[in-house]
Amino acid sequence: MTCVLITAIVAASVTIAGCGGGGSGGNGSTGAAAPAASSPAAASAPLASSGASAASAPVVAAPSEPIAPANTVTQSTTPNVQPITVAQIATGTRNMLQTSVTICVPGTSTCQTIDNIQVDTGSQGFRILASALLPSLALPSVTTSTGATAASCTVFGSGYTWGSVRTADVHLAGEVAAATSIQVIADPVVPAVPTDCGNSGLPMLTATALRSNGILGVGPFSADCGGGCATTALPRWYYSCSSSTRVATALPVAQQVTNPISRFATDNNGIVIDLPAVAATGAASVTSTMTFGIGSQSNNLLGSAQVLPSNSTTGFVSTAFQGQTYSRSFIDSGSNGLFFALSTAPTCGFWFCPTAVQSLAATVAGINGATSNVTFTIGNATSLFASGNNALGNLAGPASNYFDWGLPFFFGRRIFTAIEASVTPAGNGPYYAF
Repeated sequence: MTCVLITAIVAASVTIAGCGGGGSGGNGSTGAAAPAASSPAAASAPLASSGASAASAPVVAAPSEPIAPANTVTQSTTPNVQPITVAQIATGTRNMLQTSVTICVPGTSTCQTIDNIQVDTGSQGFRILASALLPSLALPSVTTSTGATAASCTVFGSGYTWGSVRTADVHLAGEVAAATSIQVIADPVVPAVPTDCGNSGLPMLTATALRSNGILGVGPFSADCGGGCATTALPRWYYSCSSSTRVATALPVAQQVTNPISRFATDNNGIVIDLPAVAATGAASVTSTMTFGIGSQSNNLLGSAQVLPSNSTTGFVSTAFQGQTYSRSFIDSGSNGLFFALSTAPTCGFWFCPTAVQSLAATVAGINGATSNVTFTIGNATSLFASGNNALGNLAGPASNYFDWGLPFFFGRRIFTAIEASVTPAGNGPYYAF
Protein backbone atom coordinates (compact mmCIF):
# COMPACT_ATOMS: atom_id res chain seq x y z
CA MET A 1 0.00 0.00 0.00
CA THR A 2 1.21 3.48 -0.78
CA CYS A 3 0.76 6.44 1.49
CA VAL A 4 -2.93 6.56 2.36
CA LEU A 5 -5.16 8.68 4.52
CA ILE A 6 -8.89 8.80 4.20
CA THR A 7 -9.95 11.91 6.03
CA ALA A 8 -12.86 12.25 8.36
CA ILE A 9 -15.05 15.29 8.43
CA VAL A 10 -14.75 15.88 12.16
CA ALA A 11 -17.71 18.13 12.72
CA ALA A 12 -17.44 21.59 14.16
CA SER A 13 -20.23 23.27 16.06
CA VAL A 14 -20.86 26.89 15.13
CA THR A 15 -23.77 29.24 14.64
CA ILE A 16 -25.27 29.16 11.16
CA ALA A 17 -27.24 31.87 9.49
CA GLY A 18 -30.78 31.15 8.42
CA CYS A 19 -31.56 30.55 4.77
CA GLY A 20 -30.38 33.51 2.76
CA GLY A 21 -28.09 34.67 5.58
CA GLY A 22 -24.41 35.41 5.44
CA GLY A 23 -22.93 31.98 6.02
CA SER A 24 -19.20 31.79 5.40
CA GLY A 25 -17.16 28.84 4.24
CA GLY A 26 -14.50 27.04 6.20
CA ASN A 27 -14.73 26.64 9.95
CA GLY A 28 -15.53 30.17 11.00
CA SER A 29 -18.80 31.38 12.41
CA THR A 30 -21.30 32.94 10.08
CA GLY A 31 -21.90 36.62 10.04
CA ALA A 32 -25.55 36.68 11.14
CA ALA A 33 -26.89 35.56 14.46
CA ALA A 34 -29.16 32.53 14.34
CA PRO A 35 -30.16 29.62 16.55
CA ALA A 36 -27.13 27.58 17.60
CA ALA A 37 -26.73 24.52 15.42
CA SER A 38 -24.22 21.98 14.27
CA SER A 39 -22.10 22.65 11.24
CA PRO A 40 -19.41 20.71 9.41
CA ALA A 41 -15.89 21.78 8.83
CA ALA A 42 -14.94 22.46 5.25
CA ALA A 43 -15.53 19.08 3.68
CA SER A 44 -12.77 17.29 1.84
CA ALA A 45 -12.46 14.02 0.00
CA PRO A 46 -10.07 11.22 0.96
CA LEU A 47 -6.51 12.37 0.52
CA ALA A 48 -4.15 9.84 -0.96
CA SER A 49 -1.52 9.31 -3.61
CA SER A 50 1.93 7.85 -3.88
CA GLY A 51 3.97 9.85 -1.46
CA ALA A 52 1.48 12.72 -1.20
CA SER A 53 1.00 14.47 2.08
CA ALA A 54 -2.40 14.42 3.74
CA ALA A 55 -2.89 18.10 3.01
CA SER A 56 -2.37 17.74 -0.75
CA ALA A 57 -5.19 17.82 -3.25
CA PRO A 58 -6.75 14.36 -3.67
CA VAL A 59 -5.16 12.36 -6.46
CA VAL A 60 -7.02 9.36 -7.82
CA ALA A 61 -4.80 6.48 -8.82
CA ALA A 62 -5.51 4.38 -11.88
CA PRO A 63 -8.20 1.79 -11.17
CA SER A 64 -6.73 -1.28 -9.58
CA GLU A 65 -7.67 -4.86 -10.27
CA PRO A 66 -10.97 -6.35 -9.07
CA ILE A 67 -10.95 -8.11 -5.73
CA ALA A 68 -9.77 -11.70 -5.66
CA PRO A 69 -12.11 -14.69 -5.81
CA ALA A 70 -13.85 -15.83 -2.65
CA ASN A 71 -11.62 -17.17 0.10
CA THR A 72 -12.05 -19.07 3.33
CA VAL A 73 -12.24 -16.88 6.42
CA THR A 74 -10.97 -18.09 9.79
CA GLN A 75 -13.97 -18.61 12.04
CA SER A 76 -14.22 -17.10 15.50
CA THR A 77 -16.27 -17.29 18.69
CA THR A 78 -14.77 -14.17 20.26
CA PRO A 79 -17.39 -11.63 21.42
CA ASN A 80 -17.29 -9.15 18.54
CA VAL A 81 -20.17 -6.69 19.07
CA GLN A 82 -19.32 -3.14 20.16
CA PRO A 83 -22.08 -0.73 21.29
CA ILE A 84 -22.24 2.55 19.36
CA THR A 85 -24.47 5.56 19.79
CA VAL A 86 -25.52 8.89 18.30
CA ALA A 87 -26.68 11.21 21.06
CA GLN A 88 -26.30 14.69 22.47
CA ILE A 89 -22.70 15.72 23.03
CA ALA A 90 -21.18 18.65 24.90
CA THR A 91 -20.53 20.78 21.80
CA GLY A 92 -24.04 20.27 20.42
CA THR A 93 -22.69 18.79 17.18
CA ARG A 94 -25.21 16.50 15.48
CA ASN A 95 -24.62 13.08 13.91
CA MET A 96 -21.54 12.17 15.93
CA LEU A 97 -21.21 8.37 16.02
CA GLN A 98 -19.45 7.45 19.27
CA THR A 99 -18.30 4.50 21.36
CA SER A 100 -16.10 3.68 24.36
CA VAL A 101 -12.60 2.23 24.04
CA THR A 102 -10.48 0.50 26.67
CA ILE A 103 -6.70 0.83 26.39
CA CYS A 104 -4.04 -0.79 28.53
CA VAL A 105 -0.32 -0.55 29.03
CA PRO A 106 0.81 -3.39 26.73
CA GLY A 107 0.78 -6.79 28.39
CA THR A 108 -0.59 -5.49 31.70
CA SER A 109 -3.89 -5.00 33.52
CA THR A 110 -3.24 -1.26 33.90
CA CYS A 111 -6.15 -0.05 31.82
CA GLN A 112 -8.59 2.79 31.29
CA THR A 113 -11.92 2.98 29.48
CA ILE A 114 -12.48 6.27 27.64
CA ASP A 115 -15.95 7.35 26.56
CA ASN A 116 -17.00 9.71 23.76
CA ILE A 117 -14.73 8.33 21.03
CA GLN A 118 -15.84 9.08 17.46
CA VAL A 119 -16.22 6.05 15.17
CA ASP A 120 -14.76 6.93 11.78
CA THR A 121 -14.78 4.72 8.70
CA GLY A 122 -12.96 7.54 6.90
CA SER A 123 -9.61 7.24 8.68
CA GLN A 124 -7.25 4.66 10.13
CA GLY A 125 -5.97 4.34 13.69
CA PHE A 126 -6.90 5.17 17.26
CA ARG A 127 -6.22 8.75 18.39
CA ILE A 128 -6.80 9.85 21.96
CA LEU A 129 -6.38 13.19 23.72
CA ALA A 130 -3.60 13.17 26.29
CA SER A 131 -5.95 15.11 28.57
CA ALA A 132 -8.34 12.14 28.61
CA LEU A 133 -5.70 9.71 29.92
CA LEU A 134 -5.00 9.00 33.58
CA PRO A 135 -1.44 9.81 34.72
CA SER A 136 -1.08 6.17 35.79
CA LEU A 137 -1.51 4.97 32.20
CA ALA A 138 2.14 5.21 31.16
CA LEU A 139 2.07 4.06 27.54
CA PRO A 140 5.46 3.29 25.94
CA SER A 141 6.68 5.71 23.29
CA VAL A 142 7.49 4.58 19.76
CA THR A 143 10.99 5.71 18.78
CA THR A 144 12.50 6.45 15.39
CA SER A 145 15.65 4.93 13.90
CA THR A 146 17.70 7.60 15.72
CA GLY A 147 16.16 6.74 19.08
CA ALA A 148 14.10 9.94 19.21
CA THR A 149 10.40 10.09 20.10
CA ALA A 150 8.10 9.49 17.13
CA ALA A 151 5.25 11.94 16.62
CA SER A 152 2.38 12.14 14.15
CA CYS A 153 0.61 14.94 12.31
CA THR A 154 -2.77 13.85 10.95
CA VAL A 155 -4.64 16.16 8.60
CA PHE A 156 -8.43 15.85 8.43
CA GLY A 157 -10.98 17.78 6.43
CA SER A 158 -11.64 20.01 9.42
CA GLY A 159 -8.13 20.48 10.82
CA TYR A 160 -5.23 18.51 12.21
CA THR A 161 -4.19 16.48 15.23
CA TRP A 162 -0.63 16.44 16.55
CA GLY A 163 0.88 14.16 19.17
CA SER A 164 3.22 11.38 20.07
CA VAL A 165 3.07 7.81 18.77
CA ARG A 166 2.72 5.33 21.63
CA THR A 167 1.77 1.68 21.97
CA ALA A 168 -1.24 0.27 23.79
CA ASP A 169 -3.38 -2.82 23.97
CA VAL A 170 -6.70 -1.67 22.48
CA HIS A 171 -9.77 -3.56 23.73
CA LEU A 172 -13.07 -3.47 21.80
CA ALA A 173 -15.86 -5.90 22.72
CA GLY A 174 -13.95 -9.15 23.39
CA GLU A 175 -11.25 -8.34 20.83
CA VAL A 176 -7.72 -7.13 21.61
CA ALA A 177 -5.33 -5.28 19.32
CA ALA A 178 -2.13 -5.98 21.22
CA ALA A 179 0.79 -3.53 21.34
CA THR A 180 -0.77 -1.30 18.69
CA SER A 181 0.58 2.12 17.72
CA ILE A 182 -1.81 4.94 18.58
CA GLN A 183 -1.59 8.73 18.49
CA VAL A 184 -1.72 10.60 21.80
CA ILE A 185 -2.99 14.04 20.80
CA ALA A 186 -1.42 17.09 22.47
CA ASP A 187 1.02 14.91 24.39
CA PRO A 188 3.20 17.22 26.55
CA VAL A 189 6.22 15.14 25.52
CA VAL A 190 6.03 16.76 22.05
CA PRO A 191 4.49 20.19 22.74
CA ALA A 192 5.75 22.12 19.72
CA VAL A 193 3.76 21.61 16.51
CA PRO A 194 5.91 21.64 13.33
CA THR A 195 5.19 24.60 11.08
CA ASP A 196 3.98 22.55 8.11
CA CYS A 197 1.58 20.63 10.35
CA GLY A 198 0.35 23.80 12.04
CA ASN A 199 -0.41 25.32 8.64
CA SER A 200 -2.78 22.44 7.81
CA GLY A 201 -5.99 23.88 9.22
CA LEU A 202 -7.53 24.29 12.63
CA PRO A 203 -5.77 22.60 15.57
CA MET A 204 -7.95 19.81 16.98
CA LEU A 205 -6.03 19.44 20.22
CA THR A 206 -8.79 19.71 22.83
CA ALA A 207 -12.06 17.91 23.48
CA THR A 208 -13.97 20.99 22.36
CA ALA A 209 -12.09 21.33 19.07
CA LEU A 210 -12.13 17.58 18.39
CA ARG A 211 -15.80 17.23 19.43
CA SER A 212 -14.81 14.04 21.26
CA ASN A 213 -12.09 12.50 23.40
CA GLY A 214 -10.59 10.76 20.41
CA ILE A 215 -11.12 9.14 17.03
CA LEU A 216 -11.37 5.41 16.34
CA GLY A 217 -10.35 5.11 12.69
CA VAL A 218 -11.78 1.87 11.30
CA GLY A 219 -11.47 2.59 7.59
CA PRO A 220 -10.48 0.26 4.72
CA PHE A 221 -6.71 0.35 5.32
CA SER A 222 -4.52 -1.16 8.01
CA ALA A 223 -2.17 1.80 8.61
CA ASP A 224 -2.75 5.52 8.32
CA CYS A 225 0.02 6.14 5.78
CA GLY A 226 1.65 2.87 4.73
CA GLY A 227 4.54 2.22 2.37
CA GLY A 228 5.09 5.83 1.36
CA CYS A 229 5.92 6.86 4.93
CA ALA A 230 8.01 3.73 5.47
CA THR A 231 10.51 4.73 2.79
CA THR A 232 10.31 8.54 2.66
CA ALA A 233 10.26 11.33 5.22
CA LEU A 234 7.03 13.01 4.15
CA PRO A 235 5.90 16.34 5.58
CA ARG A 236 2.71 16.35 7.67
CA TRP A 237 3.02 12.69 8.58
CA TYR A 238 5.68 11.40 10.95
CA TYR A 239 8.39 13.25 12.85
CA SER A 240 11.48 12.52 14.90
CA CYS A 241 11.34 14.74 17.97
CA SER A 242 14.06 15.89 20.33
CA SER A 243 13.89 18.62 22.95
CA SER A 244 14.52 21.28 20.31
CA THR A 245 13.72 19.84 16.85
CA ARG A 246 10.82 18.30 14.93
CA VAL A 247 12.14 16.64 11.77
CA ALA A 248 10.03 14.72 9.24
CA THR A 249 11.03 11.07 9.25
CA ALA A 250 10.22 7.73 7.68
CA LEU A 251 8.58 5.21 9.97
CA PRO A 252 8.12 1.47 9.36
CA VAL A 253 4.54 0.42 8.66
CA ALA A 254 4.54 -1.77 11.78
CA GLN A 255 5.16 1.33 13.92
CA GLN A 256 2.68 3.65 12.20
CA VAL A 257 -0.68 4.48 13.75
CA THR A 258 -2.69 1.35 12.98
CA ASN A 259 -6.32 0.44 12.41
CA PRO A 260 -6.92 -1.65 15.56
CA ILE A 261 -9.27 -4.07 13.79
CA SER A 262 -6.42 -5.24 11.55
CA ARG A 263 -4.50 -6.25 14.70
CA PHE A 264 -7.17 -8.52 16.19
CA ALA A 265 -6.29 -12.22 16.33
CA THR A 266 -9.55 -13.02 14.50
CA ASP A 267 -12.51 -11.00 13.17
CA ASN A 268 -9.83 -8.75 11.71
CA ASN A 269 -10.86 -8.31 8.06
CA GLY A 270 -13.37 -5.48 8.49
CA ILE A 271 -16.41 -4.18 10.31
CA VAL A 272 -20.19 -3.97 10.02
CA ILE A 273 -22.07 -0.89 11.23
CA ASP A 274 -25.81 -1.23 11.82
CA LEU A 275 -27.80 1.91 12.55
CA PRO A 276 -31.60 2.00 12.64
CA ALA A 277 -33.60 4.23 10.33
CA VAL A 278 -34.79 7.53 11.79
CA ALA A 279 -37.81 9.69 11.01
CA ALA A 280 -37.62 12.58 8.57
CA THR A 281 -37.20 14.93 11.52
CA GLY A 282 -34.55 12.69 13.09
CA ALA A 283 -34.32 11.13 16.53
CA ALA A 284 -33.08 12.37 19.89
CA SER A 285 -30.61 9.47 19.98
CA VAL A 286 -29.97 6.02 18.57
CA THR A 287 -28.07 3.09 20.00
CA SER A 288 -26.86 0.18 17.92
CA THR A 289 -23.79 -1.94 17.16
CA MET A 290 -20.53 -2.19 15.32
CA THR A 291 -19.62 -5.82 14.64
CA PHE A 292 -16.06 -6.90 13.94
CA GLY A 293 -15.16 -9.27 11.12
CA ILE A 294 -16.81 -10.15 7.82
CA GLY A 295 -17.92 -13.75 7.33
CA SER A 296 -16.10 -14.89 10.47
CA GLN A 297 -19.21 -15.41 12.63
CA SER A 298 -22.92 -15.83 12.10
CA ASN A 299 -23.52 -12.17 13.00
CA ASN A 300 -21.28 -10.66 10.31
CA LEU A 301 -22.29 -12.53 7.16
CA LEU A 302 -22.53 -10.51 3.95
CA GLY A 303 -25.84 -12.07 2.97
CA SER A 304 -27.33 -10.21 0.01
CA ALA A 305 -25.21 -7.06 0.43
CA GLN A 306 -23.79 -5.70 -2.83
CA VAL A 307 -19.99 -5.66 -2.71
CA LEU A 308 -18.36 -2.55 -4.22
CA PRO A 309 -14.56 -2.87 -4.44
CA SER A 310 -12.78 0.43 -3.76
CA ASN A 311 -9.51 1.72 -5.14
CA SER A 312 -6.65 0.01 -3.32
CA THR A 313 -4.65 3.24 -3.07
CA THR A 314 -7.28 5.88 -2.33
CA GLY A 315 -10.29 3.96 -1.03
CA PHE A 316 -12.53 5.70 -3.57
CA VAL A 317 -15.60 4.30 -5.26
CA SER A 318 -17.61 6.39 -7.74
CA THR A 319 -21.08 7.94 -7.63
CA ALA A 320 -23.29 8.78 -10.60
CA PHE A 321 -25.69 11.56 -9.71
CA GLN A 322 -27.82 13.81 -11.93
CA GLY A 323 -25.74 13.21 -15.05
CA GLN A 324 -22.35 13.60 -13.34
CA THR A 325 -19.93 10.90 -12.18
CA TYR A 326 -17.92 11.63 -9.05
CA SER A 327 -14.89 9.34 -9.07
CA ARG A 328 -13.91 10.63 -5.65
CA SER A 329 -16.66 9.10 -3.55
CA PHE A 330 -16.38 7.53 -0.14
CA ILE A 331 -18.53 6.16 2.69
CA ASP A 332 -17.56 7.96 5.87
CA SER A 333 -19.19 7.68 9.30
CA GLY A 334 -16.92 10.54 10.42
CA SER A 335 -18.78 13.06 8.24
CA ASN A 336 -21.88 14.37 9.98
CA GLY A 337 -23.77 15.03 6.76
CA LEU A 338 -24.02 14.02 3.12
CA PHE A 339 -21.89 16.35 0.97
CA PHE A 340 -22.36 16.66 -2.80
CA ALA A 341 -23.17 19.12 -5.58
CA LEU A 342 -26.84 20.06 -5.94
CA SER A 343 -27.71 23.33 -7.65
CA THR A 344 -31.47 22.99 -7.22
CA ALA A 345 -31.53 23.21 -3.42
CA PRO A 346 -31.12 26.52 -1.56
CA THR A 347 -28.46 26.66 1.13
CA CYS A 348 -28.32 28.15 4.61
CA GLY A 349 -24.80 28.48 5.89
CA PHE A 350 -23.01 25.16 5.34
CA TRP A 351 -26.19 23.21 4.64
CA PHE A 352 -28.99 22.60 2.18
CA CYS A 353 -32.33 24.10 3.18
CA PRO A 354 -34.98 23.02 0.66
CA THR A 355 -38.51 24.22 1.36
CA ALA A 356 -39.66 20.58 1.50
CA VAL A 357 -37.90 17.25 1.90
CA GLN A 358 -36.37 16.24 -1.43
CA SER A 359 -36.08 12.62 -2.60
CA LEU A 360 -33.00 11.91 -4.70
CA ALA A 361 -31.34 8.92 -6.38
CA ALA A 362 -27.75 8.01 -7.19
CA THR A 363 -25.74 4.97 -8.24
CA VAL A 364 -22.61 3.94 -6.36
CA ALA A 365 -20.11 1.85 -8.34
CA GLY A 366 -17.08 -0.20 -7.40
CA ILE A 367 -13.89 -0.25 -9.45
CA ASN A 368 -14.99 -3.57 -11.01
CA GLY A 369 -18.20 -2.07 -12.38
CA ALA A 370 -20.53 -3.50 -9.73
CA THR A 371 -23.24 -0.98 -8.83
CA SER A 372 -25.81 -0.27 -6.15
CA ASN A 373 -28.73 2.11 -6.65
CA VAL A 374 -29.31 4.42 -3.70
CA THR A 375 -32.34 6.53 -2.85
CA PHE A 376 -32.00 9.17 -0.16
CA THR A 377 -33.59 12.37 1.07
CA ILE A 378 -32.39 15.79 2.15
CA GLY A 379 -34.24 18.06 4.53
CA ASN A 380 -34.16 21.66 5.66
CA ALA A 381 -31.15 21.98 7.96
CA THR A 382 -32.57 24.93 9.90
CA SER A 383 -35.69 22.93 10.73
CA LEU A 384 -33.68 19.83 11.55
CA PHE A 385 -31.48 21.68 14.00
CA ALA A 386 -34.50 23.40 15.55
CA SER A 387 -36.01 19.99 16.29
CA GLY A 388 -33.36 19.39 18.94
CA ASN A 389 -32.72 15.91 17.57
CA ASN A 390 -29.16 14.60 17.37
CA ALA A 391 -29.51 11.75 14.86
CA LEU A 392 -30.48 13.31 11.53
CA GLY A 393 -30.91 11.05 8.51
CA ASN A 394 -31.35 13.73 5.84
CA LEU A 395 -28.81 16.38 6.81
CA ALA A 396 -26.78 17.41 3.76
CA GLY A 397 -24.60 20.20 2.45
CA PRO A 398 -22.87 21.32 -0.75
CA ALA A 399 -19.57 20.04 -2.12
CA SER A 400 -18.03 20.54 -5.53
CA ASN A 401 -16.02 17.66 -6.95
CA TYR A 402 -16.63 14.65 -4.73
CA PHE A 403 -19.48 12.74 -3.12
CA ASP A 404 -19.26 12.12 0.62
CA TRP A 405 -21.71 9.52 1.89
CA GLY A 406 -21.55 10.64 5.52
CA LEU A 407 -23.35 9.38 8.59
CA PRO A 408 -26.92 10.00 7.31
CA PHE A 409 -26.23 7.29 4.72
CA PHE A 410 -25.73 4.77 7.54
CA PHE A 411 -29.19 5.18 9.08
CA GLY A 412 -31.37 2.25 8.08
CA ARG A 413 -28.52 0.39 6.38
CA ARG A 414 -26.12 -2.43 7.24
CA ILE A 415 -22.76 -1.25 5.92
CA PHE A 416 -19.59 -3.33 5.65
CA THR A 417 -16.07 -1.92 5.34
CA ALA A 418 -13.46 -4.51 4.33
CA ILE A 419 -9.78 -3.86 5.04
CA GLU A 420 -7.20 -3.92 2.25
CA ALA A 421 -5.66 -7.31 1.39
CA SER A 422 -7.76 -9.06 4.05
CA VAL A 423 -9.46 -12.31 3.09
CA THR A 424 -13.27 -12.18 3.12
CA PRO A 425 -15.98 -14.43 1.65
CA ALA A 426 -16.27 -11.99 -1.29
CA GLY A 427 -12.54 -11.82 -1.93
CA ASN A 428 -9.91 -9.47 -0.59
CA GLY A 429 -10.57 -5.91 0.57
CA PRO A 430 -10.72 -3.02 0.30
CA TYR A 431 -14.41 -2.74 -0.41
CA TYR A 432 -17.71 -1.44 0.89
CA ALA A 433 -20.88 -3.50 0.89
CA PHE A 434 -24.48 -2.65 1.72
